[in-house]
Amino acid sequence: MRAQASEPIGLSAAFWQRTDVLAALSARDIGHLFRLVRQYGGMSQTRIGIAVNLSQGKVSAIMNSSAQVTTLDVFERIADGFAMPDPARLTLGLAPRAASTAIPSRDTSRPPADPPRIAPPTVNLVHSGEDEDTMRRRDFVGLTGAALFSAVLQPTAPATPADSLEDIAAALVEHPIPTNRPIDLTALARTVAQAKSSYQACRYAEVTAILPTLLRTVRAVCLTTTADARHRAHALSAEAHHVAASILLKQDDKGLAWLAADRSTQAAHTSENPLMIGSSARIITRALMDGRHHRAAITTATTAAQRMDTDLRHPTENDLSIYGSLLLSGAVAAAQTGSRHTATELLDEATQAAHRLRHDANHMWTAFGPGNVLCHRVNIALTMGDAGTAIDYARQVHIDALPIKERKATLLLDTARAFLTWNKHDQALYVLRAAGGIAPEEITARPATLRLVRDLLATAPITVRREAREYAESLGALA
Repeated sequence: MRAQASEPIGLSAAFWQRTDVLAALSARDIGHLFRLVRQYGGMSQTRIGIAVNLSQGKVSAIMNSSAQVTTLDVFERIADGFAMPDPARLTLGLAPRAASTAIPSRDTSRPPADPPRIAPPTVNLVHSGEDEDTMRRRDFVGLTGAALFSAVLQPTAPATPADSLEDIAAALVEHPIPTNRPIDLTALARTVAQAKSSYQACRYAEVTAILPTLLRTVRAVCLTTTADARHRAHALSAEAHHVAASILLKQDDKGLAWLAADRSTQAAHTSENPLMIGSSARIITRALMDGRHHRAAITTATTAAQRMDTDLRHPTENDLSIYGSLLLSGAVAAAQTGSRHTATELLDEATQAAHRLRHDANHMWTAFGPGNVLCHRVNIALTMGDAGTAIDYARQVHIDALPIKERKATLLLDTARAFLTWNKHDQALYVLRAAGGIAPEEITARPATLRLVRDLLATAPITVRREAREYAESLGALA
């Protein structure tokens, strides 16, 4: 009997184990996934659309990269429509099917996958040109209800315990022990992808919990594998250590962050994968900047970008994303040195790469695209002491088009800093609350963000001081 069009698409187990399919799932590149389903499953756009509850026009737009999938419910519909097996769901960043139907546990270490959204009021605030008093009256009234509870009343305990960082430190410095157990690089790749996805979703406690074991595993595997598998193992090690360095930078742990970044770079070069080498240059650049070695950071980022520009005559989306992200890293470093000309030049080159990419995506875990370039313009304008220009750039960002929560939260924190520099304390407080609604651990688990909250309270005028103090106390920022 002929299958009904509304039934889930049944794809073979071999399809979900293909390297190109796993890459599409890891990058959450649904357009690429749809193209692979059509290529290997023989499914038309109409059939795909029926299975995942999207119109044929929407499927076509996603396949040609003029639209993208960013919301959890659509990812879930796609996974269900394709009858995606649990390993594929995990690679896509979703809970396994069995877990999604079980009674939720009381584990609170991981925030809800789709917390109450308060981003739209923030976007309205940043985009609007209304009188400041009018916005204050309207927006703070709006924050007294459900949004206040979702954005302000976050847990006061730090989300990243010190002992977790000690475990990461131990995993970084221990001599790796070769393993005699069978090595499943595909399963290891899924775990690495889960760590990267959780980091980008700002689930930092979850990442720190899995990193010690993951780091020990990838280092042991690199000692054991041979031939082509060795290159793949080192690429996974580069990515795992990249995540570790990113978490450590969030925690202001410069020494360990540098060690993890260096391990990422060494593993990337051993993998002989140009994209891994370029990606590792990004995390080394960030570590150099965090240590105030800004000129070395500029050199590292721009040299890696120039190498890619020279070697890649027909760049893929992955190439453009790594290349553009390196330029953005160099621009931030240049701004830190006060070199406005160099920062602007690198930003303009990154803009050209973003225009070639045409949309914001998350290829190679970069979140690169036109919106990401604008986010960096916000940060660089703020660094150069021009808070008004930073806010003007922030008004141009379509926050819902940014593909990851970490980038959204970072944009809002930069915008809050700009408002604070501009002595708009009420707006700074409002945007901080909104950032917490999107990514709670970006507020509660980062020393730098808690310092921003304390700075806001220390300089707040009497009209905002009470609200600022209540917010700071709710975060435990006064302890």
